Amino acid sequence: MGSGGGDLEDDDARLRVGAPASSAAGLPGVGHALAQSWERMGPGRAVRTLRLVNQDHGFDCPGCAWPEHAPGERSVVEFCENGAKAVAEEATRSRVTREFFAAHPVSDLAGRSGHWLGSRGRIVEPMYRAPGADRYVPVGWDEAFGIVAAELAGLDSPDEAAFYTSGRTSNEAAFVWQLFARMFGTNNLPDCSNMCHESSGAALTSTIGVGKGSVTLADLESADLVLVVGQNPGTNHPRMLSSLERVKRAGGSIVAVNPLPEAGLLRFRNPQQVRGIVGRGTALADQFLQIRLNGDMALFQALSRRLLDAEDAAPGTVLDHAFLAEHTSGFTEFATHVRGHLSEADVAAATGLAAAEIDELAGRVLAADRVVVCWAMGLTQHANAVATIQEVVNFLLLRGNIGRPGAGVCPVRGHSNVQGDRTMGIWEKMPDAFLDALGAEFSFAPPRAHGHDVVETIRAMRDGRVRVFLGLGGNFVAAGPDSAVTEAAMRACRLTVQVSTTLNRSHAVTGRAALILPTLGRTEVDVRAGGAQQVSVEDSMGMVHASRGTLPPAGPDLRSEVAIVCGLAEATLARRADDSVDWAGLAGDYRRIRGHIARVVPGFEDFDARLAAPGGFQLPHPPRDSRTFPTPDGRAAFTENVCEVLRVPPGHMLLQTVRSHDQYNTTIYGMDDRYRGVRRGRRVVLVHPDDLAALGLADGVHVDLVGVWTDGERRAENFRAVAYPTARGCAAAYFPETNVLVPLDSTAARSNTPTSKSLLIRLEPARGPVAGAR
Repeated sequence: MGSGGGDLEDDDARLRVGAPASSAAGLPGVGHALAQSWERMGPGRAVRTLRLVNQDHGFDCPGCAWPEHAPGERSVVEFCENGAKAVAEEATRSRVTREFFAAHPVSDLAGRSGHWLGSRGRIVEPMYRAPGADRYVPVGWDEAFGIVAAELAGLDSPDEAAFYTSGRTSNEAAFVWQLFARMFGTNNLPDCSNMCHESSGAALTSTIGVGKGSVTLADLESADLVLVVGQNPGTNHPRMLSSLERVKRAGGSIVAVNPLPEAGLLRFRNPQQVRGIVGRGTALADQFLQIRLNGDMALFQALSRRLLDAEDAAPGTVLDHAFLAEHTSGFTEFATHVRGHLSEADVAAATGLAAAEIDELAGRVLAADRVVVCWAMGLTQHANAVATIQEVVNFLLLRGNIGRPGAGVCPVRGHSNVQGDRTMGIWEKMPDAFLDALGAEFSFAPPRAHGHDVVETIRAMRDGRVRVFLGLGGNFVAAGPDSAVTEAAMRACRLTVQVSTTLNRSHAVTGRAALILPTLGRTEVDVRAGGAQQVSVEDSMGMVHASRGTLPPAGPDLRSEVAIVCGLAEATLARRADDSVDWAGLAGDYRRIRGHIARVVPGFEDFDARLAAPGGFQLPHPPRDSRTFPTPDGRAAFTENVCEVLRVPPGHMLLQTVRSHDQYNTTIYGMDDRYRGVRRGRRVVLVHPDDLAALGLADGVHVDLVGVWTDGERRAENFRAVAYPTARGCAAAYFPETNVLVPLDSTAARSNTPTSKSLLIRLEPARGPVAGAR
């Protein structure tokens, strides 16, 4: 989508491209964080707010899910540059008022960029777009709840509604949200996990029995070897760099596996250390494997094959035979499969790596007693993503690197409570044990048929099988794949409802009727009938802790997520005989919600009291805690996966969608990606200079990205081709601008996650006018 309505942010004349950075953070990171914070919040408000980010007595950062150390071990500045941007966007002094909506019809908002929309400020009162109208107008809370209740009551089936959830939602709000959906009668609970780490959950559940990572922060920082695969922590999880620095200071080794060289993994200039300010910082990656897109399965199979060969050469010295015999199943079949079916020619073709590079990594593995593998979207958004992560598990199981200190699997989650939302029941396929406990607690019969995930929800809206969409946070329209299909599907709904803090594209691409229900943010005081409230979140490593806002609400009409959900549920379900829930009581005192959670969700016994402990509490994880694997046979499962090389026709390449440094998921904080040398624009495609030359294209030429799929072609127009040191045959461009190229039906086997990291494209000269080109 190009920008419009006088929005010149993507004006090509403003775009500047320079050399990529060779280090991350340092004084520039501090400067950028302070500049945005002071601009949006003002100096005094910024200081008062930032000092409480990720502190035990403060609020959880609304950005990523990276964990904190124990309260006594935290810095007084426990946030990163992107965390400061996230806080500044939420705690901004700017407001989106009824006068703004009167001046900007929906047709105008639809032509604006995501950055322009998000930077307008906080929405401060409920707004309603009536059928046929082109403007939002103010609406009272009771009237808004009544509109939703009436639409839901008019559906032919509860399954004609979808209840979407963003990862920023608290545990308490997530729990009442899924309770509302299931009491209404549906398991249609799509969430942002469906688009990111669903492949991790599917792979880990099928192999170790728990769909979460098995390491703690202490495990990671005490590892001998950490593999960071398909992940860019410098931009997406900057506080992880401090932990990686601790790994290096303790004598550990780090290997980066990525198609792009990422500044944060090359050198980290820790702004909280003197050496990070006046020195050169810490070189993090001891080895960089510039892998071809979709080559990770082949790499891990090749590593496993080398471990098997080393064991054959020195029997009893390489593999952990005691662990294999006591705690695993399928080893013999796996070993036979890898020995008999993996060819070095296929490994070279799939990975683009020299055998010597893989040999060097294998040597590091053999020298390490404790190995952690971290990954993010670079592994999860491929057609073979689940199988690839199963190969990561195979590799770790061979030497017993799951279930012991300093070793394990580490899927690094994005949004700050995306893992907690799943724990609270936000999943379209929750197991019967959870549904049994939920039904017993609230005296109703939860629906058992599996509901729709994100991709299935888009299909159902497109086909008229879902007619009401309710979004608890997030930006579904911009985050979804196949942008034209997603937008048309949303517009086909009778009613779309967004619970939001700031504007985004999902407010401009709506159903025939639309509601915006503005909510409090993490930074704000939440006072209910039971007094000042706190909520809880779960980080990427299974720690649950409290979050308490301190700022006055952005407006007097704002309500918390919990209050909004309970108000919707009460209005919708009040006349039903099986609704025995005291929704008003839950909205008035969140301790009552935590009491219910304690009786429904395993691991949350005595929830409220344990939440009061400094730093919160760790959820149980049987593989980590006792090498107990809750799989059907009680053992960790080796799997056999066929390594197929992703062949690319001549004149084509593979594209991965990536974030810029000035964005978090679909939230665009600014127009720069300074670590990659891109400033004042986003419509760029990063291509290896030799690939540009082979295609007869010059650096800086304007091209259209043409996606090739079985159902036809898709086109993202007017991108500047930038010569960049990517892996050969692989390109990269920012989302959501390139989500138009992600086919709705191109998804990962078993997880149904869109394949945003391995899109087949070709580059063509731009066929349309280039904004601002001279």
